[in-house]
Amino acid sequence: MAVYGVRGWLKIESGTQPIENILHYRPWWLQKDDRWLAVEPDAGKVSGKRVLVHFAGVDDRDLARQFCQWDIHVETAQLPGLAKGEYYWHQLIGLEVLGRAGAQRVSLGRVVDLLETGAHDVLVVRRDQEAGGLREQLIPYADAVVLAVDLAAGTMDVDWDRDY
Repeated sequence: MAVYGVRGWLKIESGTQPIENILHYRPWWLQKDDRWLAVEPDAGKVSGKRVLVHFAGVDDRDLARQFCQWDIHVETAQLPGLAKGEYYWHQLIGLEVLGRAGAQRVSLGRVVDLLETGAHDVLVVRRDQEAGGLREQLIPYADAVVLAVDLAAGTMDVDWDRDY
């Protein structure tokens, strides 16, 4: 979030599809480090690829500035249900990604982020390497690659090699 104008408005990036859907959720839970704060948007509109929002009781730029660099969360129960085999990104973050090495399953690491591209989304998978520190691998989130997702087990099976 960043301040917008002098009357307490903020500009945000929305991960919802379409982006204005973020304005339909109440309350917003803002997070910064270990701090959480519930806020009530009382006005909002789309401006290009961003959303402009105003919080109740925040009527000047200095008050709005306190919300910069906070992450926005909404309650999961408010999100629309998904069809079988569909997942929200937040459900995939943290899953252990298991690739194939012959007949064996081998850990490729954990999903730490997702990237939106034109063709398909991409998983950012990070693993500890024994001697070389952390290593990130980009894996397409596509039907031909993702074989199974098991949220209960915390795993995702992929047809992907550790050395790609």
